[in-house]
Amino acid sequence: MDRLENTVRPYAWGSTTALPALFGEAPTGEPQAELWMGAHPGAPSRVERGAGPQPLSEVIAAAPERELGVRSVETYGPRLPFLLKLLAAGSPLSLQVHPDSAQAAAGHAEEEARGVPLDAPHRNYKDANHKPELVCALTPFEGLCGFRHPQEAATLLESLGVDGLKPYADILRAHPETEALREVLTALLTADKDEMAATVAAAAEAAAESTAHAVYADIARHYPGDPGVLAAMLLNHVVLRPGEALFLAAGVPHAYLSGLGVEIMANSDNVLRCGLTPKHVDVPELLRIVRFEPTDPGVLRPEADESTGEEVYETPAGEFRLSRFALVPGAAPHALHAPAAQILLCTEGTAMLHGTDGAAFGDGGPEGGTEGARGEAELALTPGRSAFVPAGEKVRIRGDGTLFRATVAV
Repeated sequence: MDRLENTVRPYAWGSTTALPALFGEAPTGEPQAELWMGAHPGAPSRVERGAGPQPLSEVIAAAPERELGVRSVETYGPRLPFLLKLLAAGSPLSLQVHPDSAQAAAGHAEEEARGVPLDAPHRNYKDANHKPELVCALTPFEGLCGFRHPQEAATLLESLGVDGLKPYADILRAHPETEALREVLTALLTADKDEMAATVAAAAEAAAESTAHAVYADIARHYPGDPGVLAAMLLNHVVLRPGEALFLAAGVPHAYLSGLGVEIMANSDNVLRCGLTPKHVDVPELLRIVRFEPTDPGVLRPEADESTGEEVYETPAGEFRLSRFALVPGAAPHALHAPAAQILLCTEGTAMLHGTDGAAFGDGGPEGGTEGARGEAELALTPGRSAFVPAGEKVRIRGDGTLFRATVAV
């Protein structure tokens, strides 16, 4: 197993305090939005295999079947199919949606044929993969996920008492669900932004006077005049308690608003934005991808797996499987063995990892470890620290705290 050295992404929406508090470090004053763990080419984790720090992507490329497992390579190719993150939202992220596999493959092929550069700001499909994702709250975590029932959305708009919202409420009440949602979202995203600004401002002012709708006033504070503020009112507002999670399937509009969580996703960069962003919004393509149907946001709670002692967040995604362990001092170690690669992340307390080919557990200390022939035979993880376990490698874990386990559902 290998201790991971990971990169913090300083996106503007990131919290300045959440990740430093988890790491036990002093804030720098700069936003720290995401900590990436994996082999994504944008910021691959680094490992030490005796020749200095190496990007995990290069280690995997040198021996994909050994590092990832034969079944994973046969199914997803010679790359780690998931990306694990710590996500710390200090302000709302963009309102967005992800394509399904067929849409991603077709969109990527079409943009490649047209010669659209991968780094072009108007590029929609950076790769040919879908991007299902799961976020699990470590603190109270707010987000928007899936469309409300049109009648509920109409009631919300009417309750604000803004004349400019009445036409949208009327559409939501008068038309069939799918047609109503499509028509209103299309109208919001294609309206003249300068003309919409007054309606958005009035809606935000009214929302600020209501505890139930204050979230939209906060969104408008970060994105004044953005029609995405009104689009957000069409979606379910969700507040996760620590340990609860959301699964985001293809076509489901969503946005994270605030909080610290563990996020795992298929290794793709395909995002179509609906609003709350200065970035490119391709309205026609977006409207083709969005699933215009009301949905229950479907808050997930982990299910106990008695055979392993872990709590599993069940999803239909094949590229990843996320679970967690509540480590109890003095309890028997949990034995982990998987046919695919694993990433283990500590979020609370201390987790001791022990390679079965090494010596017995030792005290180690917060950053202790006993070097083995490859990687470390024993490794201590504290909050925010993680390790990569190659396919088939056996590891036992014990400690006092919480450990998340990410692997492939093969």
